[in-house]
Amino acid sequence: MFVRPRDDRGDAPGDDPGPYAGLGGGPAFGRPGDDPRLQGRDAEREQAADRARASDLITEGVRGAEPSEIPGRLCAVAVKLLPVTGASVSLRSNGMPVQLSSSSDRAARLSDIQATLGDGPCVYAAQIGAPVLAADLTAGRDVERWPAFAHEATAAGVQAVYSIPLGNDAVCVGTLDLYRDTPGEFGQRELRTAQLVASVMTVALMALPRGEENGPGGDEPWLSGLATDHDEVYQAVGMIMVQLGIGADEALARLRAHAFAHNRTALEVARDVVSHRKRFDRD
Repeated sequence: MFVRPRDDRGDAPGDDPGPYAGLGGGPAFGRPGDDPRLQGRDAEREQAADRARASDLITEGVRGAEPSEIPGRLCAVAVKLLPVTGASVSLRSNGMPVQLSSSSDRAARLSDIQATLGDGPCVYAAQIGAPVLAADLTAGRDVERWPAFAHEATAAGVQAVYSIPLGNDAVCVGTLDLYRDTPGEFGQRELRTAQLVASVMTVALMALPRGEENGPGGDEPWLSGLATDHDEVYQAVGMIMVQLGIGADEALARLRAHAFAHNRTALEVARDVVSHRKRFDRD
């Protein structure tokens, strides 16, 4: 049975309309602190303070950075701003995500695991273009949704993952992925801050120079190294298709399965295939 709590006068809250009842609003406005207009202004001030703090740290974090350094710098800023222990950023691509940068080796490893598995919160966030918050990879719904990833993540010391899409409502270009070594919910306040970092990351990526803009003799676009990694994976997929006489999707699945079974990344196995150190034979 539910019993209403009583106030210090011994009367149930709301029984006395209070001195503010005649001002409109009745019992809900019985005390100044209960005015939703005041609460709304407090929330707005809190959000403004959060944005200001985040903006200051972002500005300081990227000051003087070369274009190639910005994703890594923003990953480091995210770890300072939020209750997480690591961060990584990946671009969305056909087949598997391409990792740009990370705040630590462990964060890079978690990003590679999801690319290898083709599954996990970050992969799903890129697919739906919306935040995916896996608050507990040790038990419950998140483990049921991504059992293989949850096993690998917890073995690596990560028990929660929060993934924020990069881009806009029309297109998702990648994800900012946040890792935590204990389970925990990601509240609206944390989500707003993470989305601010993701917005800055998106703007930075869209502003990066492209090859044709550099002019003759100009510097190579910094994404060229990532494109090389991506090409190696798909070159390996093509070779596996020929070796096994199968389609591209199955060839990529075989590559990923072999990498997972041998505790390696898909890129590592792809390099072995391209260099002829590894061959896939028909069963």
